[in-house]
Amino acid sequence: MNYRVLLYYFYTTIEDPTAFAEQHLQQCKELELKGRILVATEGINGTVSGTIEATAAYMDLLKNDPRFDGIVFKMDEAEGHTFKKMHVRPRPELVNLSLEDDINPHEITGEYLSPTQFLEQMQLDDTVVLDVRNTYEYDVGHFRGAIRPDVKNFRDTPQWVLENREMFEGKRVLTYCTGGIRCEKFSGWLKREGFDNVGQLHGGVASYSKDPEAKGQLWDGQMYVFDERLTVPINQVEHIVVGQDHFDGTPCERYINCANPECNKQILTSEENEAKHLGGCTIECTKHERNRYIVRHGLTDEQVQQAIAKLEQA
Repeated sequence: MNYRVLLYYFYTTIEDPTAFAEQHLQQCKELELKGRILVATEGINGTVSGTIEATAAYMDLLKNDPRFDGIVFKMDEAEGHTFKKMHVRPRPELVNLSLEDDINPHEITGEYLSPTQFLEQMQLDDTVVLDVRNTYEYDVGHFRGAIRPDVKNFRDTPQWVLENREMFEGKRVLTYCTGGIRCEKFSGWLKREGFDNVGQLHGGVASYSKDPEAKGQLWDGQMYVFDERLTVPINQVEHIVVGQDHFDGTPCERYINCANPECNKQILTSEENEAKHLGGCTIECTKHERNRYIVRHGLTDEQVQQAIAKLEQA
């Protein structure tokens, strides 16, 4: 494979994120990279794909900038680009917790745990493992026994924890996320709220999957990623499917977006069920006048009405 995907973040000071984003976008385009990068006064968070040579040049570009001294890249081989375009966007913050008093990971954060330390500690008594990703990420794969907060967005997780504080009181609390950036802030928030015994998976699940000793053990399912691959394998020892088809509950690890552009909900479903429901997550979405599945497959009005009739009769 001649392509790579880079996943990275770094908390640092970028005085003018807008100007940095404009310049950085041009640099990425010159290297013919594609991906999504967020820039804020507190640092950078990105995923890009490109050739081996281009990604190597990009890593050198950041490593040679004193602001990013110590940055770490997680790498996956790929057959080609995993993004369609290149975006670099300024943002008020890298991860949205919507706190009145934001967390600075340089001042307070949970104890960093290597993959092997995390593997050992999550099996100990009086330890709870908290998944701080989105629910659709959890649903396709997670650490065995990890807690799934009942929230729609990451920014809702602090309130959920406070409402369920008894689950964590007196426990060793371990947090994890895809690449580590959300845990940097969230573990710090936990400590600020009085949860003293807090650890975080350093480098996230993306690093855990590559560790030669941990070998991705006790991870069930796949890991959701924010590019065209959508999911990638983690556990090198055994693979257990935990995802369930949105329509019939059968084991499934295939994500699609609802064909209704006004919904766009991500659901797990087979190709057969996607076709049966014309890509809609509900009958209302199936009937939507702008259904993308119908357009993409060039279905006639008769074919659409036949499919809808079958769904309504079921």
